[in-house]
Amino acid sequence: MATTTRPAPTVGFDLDMTLIDSRPGIRACYLALTERTGTYVDADLAVTRLGPPLVEELAHWFPAEEIEAVADLYREMYPMYAVAATPALPGAREAVAAVREAGGRAIVVTAKYEPNAKLHLAHLGIEPDAVIGDLWAEQKAVALREHGAEVYVGDHLGDVRGARAAGARSVAVASGPCDAEELRAAGADVVLGDLTEFPAWLADYRAAGAGGADAARA
Repeated sequence: MATTTRPAPTVGFDLDMTLIDSRPGIRACYLALTERTGTYVDADLAVTRLGPPLVEELAHWFPAEEIEAVADLYREMYPMYAVAATPALPGAREAVAAVREAGGRAIVVTAKYEPNAKLHLAHLGIEPDAVIGDLWAEQKAVALREHGAEVYVGDHLGDVRGARAAGARSVAVASGPCDAEELRAAGADVVLGDLTEFPAWLADYRAAGAGGADAARA
């Protein structure tokens, strides 16, 4: 029986540890923040738990009444210390290109401050159709639904929750702080090692019909 090819989907991507390895840049920014404020931040520890919003990390190091001002300072310092130091993860450019070459739309939905997210993507030459920042976990569903995203790709349990809240297919990549077992247990529909596997998954997903690609690659 002939298979039906799916229309090219809108695919959402997380940013930190999905498209970019932001650890070197964020580490450098936290070290500079320590120097600027005089308050110690363990930068090496902080970069092991990327994903949640900045204010959640700052709460480990600063009194509650200082967090808003320190977050503003961090975001102001960020372009100087973090953007040039941050590489694309393997397969990132190819994954975004695969969506667009198939006729779909690629969007980035991230918890990162949106202007800084855009600076990263421009610096690395990654060109999504839209970038939406300042959204975490289930909040990401707002942007995913607004843009009609059928698939959301991320590295964190919060990304799985965001995809599920949006009714999108959760494609998880084990390139961040959560391993494949954790991502599956959280409800990811598919777990890939990293984005180098995504173009083949997308081709199978479109060609195989409902459930076919997931059965083959989950």
